Amino acid sequence: MNCLQARRRSSAGFTLIELLIVVAIIGIIAAILIPNLLDALQKAKQKRTVGDMRSVGTAWFSWLTDQVGAAAGGSTTNTYDMSALGTQLTGDELLQTLYNPNGIFYIQEVPNRDGWGGSYEYMHASSPLDRQFMAIWSGGRDNGDNSQTHDSSYTMGPFIATDYDQDIVWADGFFVRYPAGVQVQ
Repeated sequence: MNCLQARRRSSAGFTLIELLIVVAIIGIIAAILIPNLLDALQKAKQKRTVGDMRSVGTAWFSWLTDQVGAAAGGSTTNTYDMSALGTQLTGDELLQTLYNPNGIFYIQEVPNRDGWGGSYEYMHASSPLDRQFMAIWSGGRDNGDNSQTHDSSYTMGPFIATDYDQDIVWADGFFVRYPAGVQVQ
């Protein structure tokens, strides 16, 4: 073998086996990373929804406290009945209550869509002195297409954080239904 043949052979490129091994390694890495990436995207949408609800809820509760002088936080029961709230507001209607450019404002923007693109529902009772007065509802990833709807009673407490289809409910100063691990106060 002379020098010219040796140089051609060494610069011939990758063999088919080497290319298949590289493709297999990239496939294994992708199979590991893609499910984690998809879960991280859902978790980010859930955290955005919880953050939005906390911000709007805090502003709304502050407005209520200013309007009636005092409002009781917390609850002594372990269920929350959403059907007691008769009036539903849009985000724009709630914003008109909470933001007055000529006076006091509690929040500058009220989001209409949760992290998954579903509509928030803002509900309140007719009187601010009712035991259950206000609630914010998100249907989760499936936008409420499960056994519970915003008209039902919710058992208070957390749900498994990776169950992104669960409804998230903030009501009267605290989270009624929320992903486990979320700070609720």
